[in-house]
Amino acid sequence: MLETIKEGGWLMIPIFISSVVASAIILERLWSLDAKRILPKNLLPQVWVWLKNDQLDSIKLRKLHLSSPLGHILAAGLINYKDGKQAMTQAIERAAAETIRDLECYLSTLGIIAAVCPLLGLLGTVIGMIQVFGDIMFGVSAISSNLAGGISSALITTAAGLVVAIPAYIFHRYFVRKVELLILSLETESSKLVESIYSDNTIGVAA
Repeated sequence: MLETIKEGGWLMIPIFISSVVASAIILERLWSLDAKRILPKNLLPQVWVWLKNDQLDSIKLRKLHLSSPLGHILAAGLINYKDGKQAMTQAIERAAAETIRDLECYLSTLGIIAAVCPLLGLLGTVIGMIQVFGDIMFGVSAISSNLAGGISSALITTAAGLVVAIPAYIFHRYFVRKVELLILSLETESSKLVESIYSDNTIGVAA
């Protein structure tokens, strides 16, 4: 690894750092964007049971708020539901905006890495080729084996940049699509709660 970085030149350093950052982001997002963690399967039915049985007090609201991103959104709406449907909807929208910001965290960085690494690799190759042809011009590397070795070293950065950029791009697109689906599910679940509450006037939240 160190020999490869050394042969590729100093531009291998930012490419290597980018690979470490991209790997960390990918692993973190794979955990953070787990649908089971964001959208617990039985959370909304449980909340509805609490509402119907008048069991949703401040303690349960706090636990709901801390339980998951969906719980955070539902709790924000339930805290404001007594002020009317519009107030509840606005509270849900504010909480949803915070949640969406968290879901999209680091994705722009991953996208930048996917876009920049090939350019860094290409720049390293261009610099390497300039050095090779400079040596030819001054008669330093006239032997074909030396030329082949110089060109091979110059191409290392392009290969390294693509090796980092391709998986970064694939995971960036995957995460963007997953976030879109999660946002749609969050909107659907929160809308169900609002419509259920204002179609049934018999529920309440205990003090």
